[in-house]
Amino acid sequence: MHRSIESLVHESDETGRPLPLVVLEAESAESGVPAAQVRARIARTLAVMRSAVDEGLKGDVHSPSGMTGGRARRLWENGPRLMGPRVTEVLARAISTLEVNAAMGLIVAAPTAGAAGVLPAVLVSMAEFDGFDGERLIDAMLVAGGVGGVIAHRASLSGAEGGCQAETGTAAAMGAAAVAWLHGGTNQQVATAVALSLQGMLGLICDPIGGLVEIPCIYRNASAAMQAIAGAEMALAGLDFPVTADEVIDVMGEVGRRMPSAFRETAMGGLAATPSARRLVQIRPTAKPSGISR
Repeated sequence: MHRSIESLVHESDETGRPLPLVVLEAESAESGVPAAQVRARIARTLAVMRSAVDEGLKGDVHSPSGMTGGRARRLWENGPRLMGPRVTEVLARAISTLEVNAAMGLIVAAPTAGAAGVLPAVLVSMAEFDGFDGERLIDAMLVAGGVGGVIAHRASLSGAEGGCQAETGTAAAMGAAAVAWLHGGTNQQVATAVALSLQGMLGLICDPIGGLVEIPCIYRNASAAMQAIAGAEMALAGLDFPVTADEVIDVMGEVGRRMPSAFRETAMGGLAATPSARRLVQIRPTAKPSGISR
């Protein structure tokens, strides 16, 4: 896989091959899996994503801790109130997947379980709003995967290593790239969407209450989904960013390495250490650190 957004964009520009094809050929060459099989696997992945969104929106999934469940449905039914149904639906879809995850349901780690709501929320929503078909969504997933691969190489995808910026921040960058590409963005606009989305997530700590991937995770996925769309929207409008996508990724990695361990998934700092959170954990004895590895 490519080790920089710059090389990914350069190869596409130089060869005239679209970004999804560049990523697909690299994945096929590296894994030894034929391109058709890679696309078929992505199609199955998209089906799981859709299923998780639908399941969460039913409102009857609840986590063993009792901390999460039903919020996505509540938002779906009680909105929109401010900016129209599109915003409300993206937010609800992001929350729905995380609620399914907390209830031990089947989700796609994209790129992790703790950030699994962002990419499904934006892709399912774009398909519904703008009528993108399955093949286009597969291409968008390839673009998102190429970005995720670069971030994994240059920084981290792990909240335990880099804070929530490494998880939902990466998911936002992947989502922004996918949305920008879906809507006809140039290669440079896709790269700019990555930079614009990720720069807004820098420094975000990972402080799960009770050590569980529930609160504030479900809400941060919703916020990151909107961050992804904002990054794509600005890039598609021609706005630039003076720092390259690769440099933003490198900064995220540096921030993660310098981040105190209390803010890296240990539940020893941030929101997890507040009196309210401690009381919540005490009255829910099952809400103990899960030790889930991402």
